[in-house]
Amino acid sequence: MSGNIHTVSSSPSSLPLPVPVPLISNFGSYLPTFLLIERQNSQIIANPYFYIPLAAFPPNTLTKTTPTPAPNKPYWLATLHAGPSSTSRVLAFSSPSSPSSDPEPSPLQNLVRIEVSALSAWFVEDEKLLGPHPKDPYKRIECVASSREVRVEVGGREVARSKQNVFLYETMLRARYYVSAVGVEYEFLRASGTESFCPYKGMANYYDLVVDGEVIKDAVWYYKYPTAESAAVAGRLCFYNEKVDVFIDGVKEEK
Repeated sequence: MSGNIHTVSSSPSSLPLPVPVPLISNFGSYLPTFLLIERQNSQIIANPYFYIPLAAFPPNTLTKTTPTPAPNKPYWLATLHAGPSSTSRVLAFSSPSSPSSDPEPSPLQNLVRIEVSALSAWFVEDEKLLGPHPKDPYKRIECVASSREVRVEVGGREVARSKQNVFLYETMLRARYYVSAVGVEYEFLRASGTESFCPYKGMANYYDLVVDGEVIKDAVWYYKYPTAESAAVAGRLCFYNEKVDVFIDGVKEEK
C-alpha cells in the first residue's frame, strides 16, 4: 500500500461515475458483484484511482488488516478476498472514532480505494481499462492531420523529415508529432523492449535512437493498434520532444 493518501475535491479530476465497474481478482475470477451505483456522489472516480462505496461489497469480502491506524484516523487498511485470491492493497474510509474539529465530513467517507494494479483487470461497462489508471473524464484527445514539415535532429544529424503528419493534442500536455513512417531514417533506430500502456491511446512500443555512438533510450514510440480515439496515429512514429531537436516548418521547438 502506498504511503500517500489521495483526497477528493470538486476539481475536474473527480466526479460521480454512475456506471458498473466489474472487478477481476488476481487469479482471473470475477468478484461476486457488479457495481452499478446510480445515486449522485455515491461513486467517485478520482484519477488515478476508483473509489467504490463500501456498501457495494458483499459481506466478508473486505476484512481489516492489522495493525490498523490510530482510532481517530478516518481510514483503515483492508484485505479484499475473492475466492482463493486476495490483495491487501486496499484503503477503506469511514467516520473517525473520535470527534473531529472539522465540521465537514470527508468526501471519501464510506468509500473504498483499491490500487488499480492490485487486480488483473478492470472494466467500465464492457470496456477493459488500459493502462495504470482510470481515464480522466475531463481529458480529451484530438488528432489533427498536418502537412507542415516536421524535421527531427540529434546532434545536428537529421533522423526524420515528414510533411504527412498527425499532431496529437492531449489535455494539459504538450503536442506530440506523429510522422509518416516513410520519413524516418531507420538506420538510427534500434528496437527497444519497452512497452507502455495509456488509457487514451493504447499500447506503445519503443525504439532507441543511436546517433554517432550516442544512445537515447526510448526516444521514439509508436502504436500498432491504438484506441479508437487515437486511431489516426496508427503506424506513425513520434519522437520524444524533450530528448531530440524538433523543427516545425524550420522553427525549432522548445524542449
